Order: sequence, then C-alpha cells, then structure tokens
Amino acid sequence: MKLRTFVWREIFERKNQLATSFVAILLGISVIVAIKNITFYSEKAVARELDALGANILILPKSASLQDYYTADMQSEEFPEEYVTRLASSDLQGLDNLSPKLSVPVETNGKKLTLTGILPKNEFQAKAAWQGAGIFARPQGCGTVKTPGLAPAAPTKETLVRKRVIDTLAGDDVLLGADVAASFGTKEGDTLDLLGKPFKVSAVLPPTGTVDDSRAFAHLHTVQELAKKGPVLNAIEIVGCCNQISKGLVQKINTLLPEAKVVTITQIVDTQIRTNQMMARLSSLFLAIIVLVGGASIANYMYANVFERRKEIGTLMALGASSSIVLRMFMLKALLLGLGGGVAGYAVGTVIAVTLGPRIAGVPVLPMSSLVLWALGVATGISLVASFFPARRAARLDPSTALQEI
Repeated sequence: MKLRTFVWREIFERKNQLATSFVAILLGISVIVAIKNITFYSEKAVARELDALGANILILPKSASLQDYYTADMQSEEFPEEYVTRLASSDLQGLDNLSPKLSVPVETNGKKLTLTGILPKNEFQAKAAWQGAGIFARPQGCGTVKTPGLAPAAPTKETLVRKRVIDTLAGDDVLLGADVAASFGTKEGDTLDLLGKPFKVSAVLPPTGTVDDSRAFAHLHTVQELAKKGPVLNAIEIVGCCNQISKGLVQKINTLLPEAKVVTITQIVDTQIRTNQMMARLSSLFLAIIVLVGGASIANYMYANVFERRKEIGTLMALGASSSIVLRMFMLKALLLGLGGGVAGYAVGTVIAVTLGPRIAGVPVLPMSSLVLWALGVATGISLVASFFPARRAARLDPSTALQEI
C-alpha cells in the first residue's frame, strides 16, 4: 500500500480526530485572516485621516523660512514654475500630491487679503511632460489605495483647502476662505473684483483656523498673469508618503532642486510615522499571539494523538515500517490538514472580516485575494512545525515497549 493511500485512509477512519484537528486549524486561520484583512483597511483609513492634516513637505525659496510661510505667506524671492516639471517627471517615490502656488497681496474695497494661485488636477494631466507621473496616485502600501468595488470619496472642502487638490478650476473662478467671505459678505455665486478682474465665487470654504481662512484661491496662471509675475512660484506644497519621508525623500528632493529650500512640517510627519508604526506593531502582535496559540493547540493535539496510538505505531513498526515511514506518515497528515484548514480558514475569515469589519473598525472591508496563499502558507507551516516533534517522537518509539503496554 502506498504511503499516501495509507494516510488518506487513516485520516478518514478517525473522523472525530479529523474534525477536531481541522476545526483547530480552521479557527486559528480564520482569526488570522480576519484580523489581517480588517487591519489592512484600518491602516488605510488612518492614513486617509492623516492625509487630511495637509502638506507635510514644503519647497520654498532659499531665503524664505517656515515662519514666513505661516505668517505673511508672501516672500520677496520666487523660483521658476519649472521646478514642478522636475518633480513631476522624476522617479521619486512618495510624491502623492504636488500643489504649486503663488501668493500675492490684494486690496479690494479698502480691505486686504492674500490671493493664492493654485493649479487644478486637470492641468497636471493635460501637460505631456507630466503625464504618467502618478503624483495623484498613492503607491501601494503607502496610505490610501484604490479599493476595487468602492467609488473614491469626493474630496471635501476641508481637504481641498489643506491639500489644494481640485479637479478643475476655471480662469475666472475664485474660492474664498471663511474670513474673506465673511468680511466681504459674499456667498457662492457672487462676483468679486480682484486685481481689476471680476471673479465668480465658486465656493466658500469652511473655517480651518489657519491662514487659509484669510485667502482667496484662483487659478495659478490667472494669478501669474494679473500680478505680472510670469511663470514663477513662491511655494510648492507636497503631501508626501510618510514611509518614503523616513527613507530620505526630503534629501532626494534637495538633490533634485539644489536651488530651493526643502523643509518638512515636523509635527505632521512625526504623527503620521508614529501612527503607521503603531498600527504595524499591533498587527504583528496580534499575528504572533494567534500563531503561537494555534501552533500550541495543534502541537498538543498531535502529542495526544501519538500517546493514544502507541500500540498501533508499535505494531506498524513491528511489521517492518521504518522510522522514516512513520515520520512521513504524520507529516503528510499534517500537510493535508494544513492545506484544508488554510482554504476553509481563508473563506471563513474573509466572511468574518467583511461582515464585522465595518462594525468593529468603522471602515468598509473587502475580500483580499492576496491572503489566500498567505493563509495556506501559515496553516501548513504551523501544522508541519507543530507536528514535527510529536511525529519524531512517534518515529523513535520502541516497538517492543509499545506492545508491552496495556
């Protein structure tokens, strides 16, 4: 009789033991898959929330300081818009969003404000030199990701203010900060004259508690033309992937743009990095605990199985079965149980994650096909490792001693 036939019959002739070991593996893998699935989407949800904090890297003229940026937001020194082309066409990873801007002082009806030119998303996509740069798509595993089956959420006005990301912006449209709108008594649809040009107020942005509340936002090229500045900027805001920042993204940008000053907003970057590290550690901790508990359960079952079947093993070895055959018999049995438990555990764990994930974590959770091979690997790995020592003990059993036991 072939070994695999012997193992197959041996498994199914002991259905109670088969069910017990199968359920142990299934439950362990189900919990692991469910936690991995929920944790993955939870990490992405946290990353999206952290992105709402705004830009975490600033490119400024050499003579400008971060204090200048946060107070007047106007620097006498400027740099060419061509810097944006360098960034967009580079191979730097982690440049999630670029927002070039030019801010100029404006006085209208005896009231002062800052007019900031921003570049809408369609302008990036229209330029041949920038196509395919992927600056509006986050790399896999770095914050937000495209979720199959879920429509991307429409950007809120708060996100628009902080990230300067808007799909389209006409040359005669203007977005008003909360303080500016209140000061002029304007609302959406009204007209406001700035630098001698009438602008239509397309949106009034909610209060943010920052200098953005005292600004008006218009198309970058319109502001450049009205201010007679030419193709220049006084800042580029970047929402950078915090993982890439920790790997030296700022230094790489400095190398690419040696004529400019590249600074990070430390509080935002530190918060993003610490939060992502905490989520990764929690995920690893849960995984380690479950693997240890699952492995201990399987090892306990296999030890008990060897102890209860000493006479059968002794008889088999007395009939000529070698130690290697006994070892392979137990290991093959463990492999089959691991494969079966892995497939079933993935299915049950995915159902648990999709059903309970939104209630537990408050985020939508979808099946992850990438966890199939992962579940099979963990299940078979735990089964084989946990079964090795009991199987080796069975293979070293003395037939004469086993047959003498009552």
